Amino acid sequence: MALHLYDTATRSMREFHPARSGTASMYVCGATVQGVPHIGHVRGALNYDVLRRWLVHSGLDVLFVRNVTDIDDKILTKAADAGRPWWEWGFTHERAFEDAYEALGCLPPSIAPRATGHVTQMVELMRRLIDGGHAYASGGDVYFAVKSFDGYGELSRQQLDEVQQGESAGEGKRDPRDFTLWKAAKPGEPSWPTPWGPGRPGWHLECSAMATTYLGAEFDIHGGGVDLVFPHHENERAQSNAAGDGFARFWLHNAWVTLAGEKMSKSLGNVVAIPEMLREHRAVELRYYLVQPHYRSTIEYSPGALSEAAQGYQRIEQFLRRAGDVPVGQVDPAFAAALDDDLATPQAFAVMHNTVRDGNTALDAGDNSRAVELASSLRAMTGVLGLDPLSPRWAGAGDEGPTRQALASLVESMLEERIAARAERDFARADAIRDRLHAAGVAVEDTPDGPQWTVREA
Repeated sequence: MALHLYDTATRSMREFHPARSGTASMYVCGATVQGVPHIGHVRGALNYDVLRRWLVHSGLDVLFVRNVTDIDDKILTKAADAGRPWWEWGFTHERAFEDAYEALGCLPPSIAPRATGHVTQMVELMRRLIDGGHAYASGGDVYFAVKSFDGYGELSRQQLDEVQQGESAGEGKRDPRDFTLWKAAKPGEPSWPTPWGPGRPGWHLECSAMATTYLGAEFDIHGGGVDLVFPHHENERAQSNAAGDGFARFWLHNAWVTLAGEKMSKSLGNVVAIPEMLREHRAVELRYYLVQPHYRSTIEYSPGALSEAAQGYQRIEQFLRRAGDVPVGQVDPAFAAALDDDLATPQAFAVMHNTVRDGNTALDAGDNSRAVELASSLRAMTGVLGLDPLSPRWAGAGDEGPTRQALASLVESMLEERIAARAERDFARADAIRDRLHAAGVAVEDTPDGPQWTVREA
């Protein structure tokens, strides 16, 4: 089965073939660096990381662009409230996002362009739109004329008469449905020179300019959160197509992470920030939790659901440790079929856990060759998802938070004491140590490679 992806533009599953043989090109809307990242932010990054890994596994090179919006009303406001330069505020939080992506095992992008570094390309795009009758300048602002583009609204299924851009209607707007490409300079704000006067870019303009700069006039996949379908992606598509660019061939959108039924949002104050989470949870278990649901399904966050996901990962981890140091094999055909079906990760995870069950059964029966075969396949499947417990990324403790590292140090010390007690045939002391660990919520399993421990569900 060939890879099929759900395309928002056509509302249908479409077979994926790259525009250029052997290379897939992806642009994903990255962070607006106004504050620290929360799990709603990184959920999309993980979804597109899995897609990228599957494309690579399928034999394609991948050009992966994830932008940084480093100039924005919210960045300027929050920086001013904090009494800090806008550029320092933005870069500080850009690093926080990069740290979160890296901690959760996201492959680095081919390039992570910043909006402020691409004003030249934005000016050129505006010039093309103005020359083509699709945009106009007024008082230092530049607007896109929505009615000039016949296909406006087709991505989001918006009716033209009902369009509301969510931005103030400037004095120079000819139609309230028009959207801003360029904002005229205001006192105290950063600005860049253009033929129409100094100012700063509008949000939608940035992504069109950066995507085509690195991926060309037409590229394969444009990804982002479902909240970006309108107005952001609708406006990107309109201005790019109006300028004569084919732009994205597939539009993919991941769903939200919600808390008490509400989308996580800094403005609502209902965010679960990544730095705090990584102090209490292993990064790989958080990755497992956010990757397991289908990317188009909403995740309702709860500590219990995260704990359950952590146990699921630990079952995979325990089996692979029991199986020993096995090589990476081939993915199960059912796993491949699931990912080819619009990245159906719930079905892919089911295949992995069936493999764990069968592998443990084989080990219990003494069928080591079958166990190694299953473990090798499991490593291949978890590797595609960025979750292989035996990979250098996750095998060590260096990627774990301070809380987990402290726990590991204490448990390992007690296990060394238990090993010494058993060697001295002081089984009463060895059992007492195991009972103390069990009472503290730590399960210990004796294996041919020594004792293995995991944190049990409370």
